[in-house]
Amino acid sequence: MKKLGIPLITNEGENSVISEHFGHAPYFGFVKIDGSNYEVEVIKNPMEEHGPGDIPNYMKENDVNVMIVRGIGGRAIDFFNSLGIEVYRGAAGTIKDLVNAYLKDEIEDKEYEVKEKHHHH
Repeated sequence: MKKLGIPLITNEGENSVISEHFGHAPYFGFVKIDGSNYEVEVIKNPMEEHGPGDIPNYMKENDVNVMIVRGIGGRAIDFFNSLGIEVYRGAAGTIKDLVNAYLKDEIEDKEYEVKEKHHHH
């Protein structure tokens, strides 16, 4: 069974939206996938103040084996990889969108630069 971890900006079940930066997400979604069925749990991020490695260890303790994120730092990826957790970057959309893409094997790891909050085009 796979368990996905997804950083979120909203708490709306499977309609929750992925967060721009994984470390500063107000919520995390856990998605247990069993065949084509899945179960979503959204929790408040218990670690808004965290050190390097804290969130990867927390995900490992919660049996997460795949992280789907938008923006994430290189050190965090190394921590996840060292714990045997796959990381897919550059994702966008809601939990429902992401799980459906994952089930169809359409999630790709894409380089993604976090957009600065004060950056205007």
